[in-house]
Amino acid sequence: MVTVRNYDIPALRKLDVAHHLPAQSSYKLQQDMGGSRIITHAKGSTVYDGEGHAILDGMAGLWCVNVGYGRKELVDVAARQMEELPFYNTFFRTATPPPIELAAKVASLLGGNLNHVFFNNSGSESNDTVFRLVRTYWALKGEPKRTIFISRHNAYHGSTVASASLGGMDFMHVQGGLPIPGIEHVMQPYWFGDGFNEDPVAFGERAAAAIEERILAVGPENVAAFIGEPVQGAGGVIIPPPGYWQKVEAICRKYGILLVSDEVICGFGRLGEWFGFQHFGIKPDIVSMAKGLSSGYLPISATGVSSEIVEVLRASGEEFVHGYTYSGHPVAAAVALRNIQIMEDEHLVERTREDTGPYLAKVLAERLGDHPLVGEVRSLGLIGAVEIVAEKGTNRRHGTGGQAGPIVRDACIARGLMVRAIRDAIVMSPPLVITHAEIDQLVGTIADALDASAEQLAAIG
Repeated sequence: MVTVRNYDIPALRKLDVAHHLPAQSSYKLQQDMGGSRIITHAKGSTVYDGEGHAILDGMAGLWCVNVGYGRKELVDVAARQMEELPFYNTFFRTATPPPIELAAKVASLLGGNLNHVFFNNSGSESNDTVFRLVRTYWALKGEPKRTIFISRHNAYHGSTVASASLGGMDFMHVQGGLPIPGIEHVMQPYWFGDGFNEDPVAFGERAAAAIEERILAVGPENVAAFIGEPVQGAGGVIIPPPGYWQKVEAICRKYGILLVSDEVICGFGRLGEWFGFQHFGIKPDIVSMAKGLSSGYLPISATGVSSEIVEVLRASGEEFVHGYTYSGHPVAAAVALRNIQIMEDEHLVERTREDTGPYLAKVLAERLGDHPLVGEVRSLGLIGAVEIVAEKGTNRRHGTGGQAGPIVRDACIARGLMVRAIRDAIVMSPPLVITHAEIDQLVGTIADALDASAEQLAAIG
């Protein structure tokens, strides 16, 4: 049993305002609220704050704590590696055992021709690596004009300059003068928002065709790669219609451009397969991954690369002058390797595919499908969304749109459930160890929060 320290929460909240700048936050709101909610400890699928509230973590931290909290095995392996070798870099033709072993393991899970792995520290950095690697590959192949990336509106690929530019979120582009040149954005396969009342398969074909249209508009000889998340996570858990990904892959092959699967959220069991591209039956050339790689216990990410790309780099004899001090950090790699072993030993991927994923879909449909404020429930594996609407049977939003989600989210948190609001959707991505009883609690709390928010939502219009 872990002894939880007796923190001075009021003092920490004051220090939070005085010195700490949290990620992706309004610092005015942080100040007005008198500091952040302080999370002090966690176990399984539940986190606890400094006021003693138990909160079911419907977001697995930030889409990442796949094996749940309190895994002593991961603590022990980190301590053992720290004692043996706490750090050494992978520059200058050196390496340490854990990242070598982890690279081999990740390659075996990726399968196919994805035999090589480059390590980074975050999903953003993984996609930065994608950006430089792809452009370097084409230059070395003698096609330096192939520099353009095609991505999707409302996609999220990270927060660095390159990865935020690859993403398609306008509110992120406003800050810092993004996107950088050479990135094109096309429509997303968001049926509920952009194709409502349209046949889903036909809509998916239209969304895929938009990629081909942009390739032709900018010139196929100038396009380097298409990048996409199998399921758009931070965009609102957007699950593409059947056939969409097969058409996207065919378009990439037709024009000889690289296909990049951003698995930062979908990877490591989230969709009921080790990687999302495996669920959709496609074969990417590059795969970015993070989050579930270590279940968030230590920062680490990876970029899986096909043998064809690596052979071009090797044949050139040139250095790939890219990397980070902590690329392949031995402690993070050791923890990630043990994390994967836990997932295998406990069959968490299969459990998500065959048991908890279908159970989440069933409970969402039964409890929320007919709710008067719900326009759609959707899920795949252990990731899902509840669309909030002003009129049942439509996709009409309350007010000007984007106001309903935060209201219902706050009502969920007040009732002991951590979920995320993305515009007018409540999204969830719980730990893969979540139980049926906890799924019942999760969905039941959303139902209660919707009921409690009905009057406030009606006042919006």
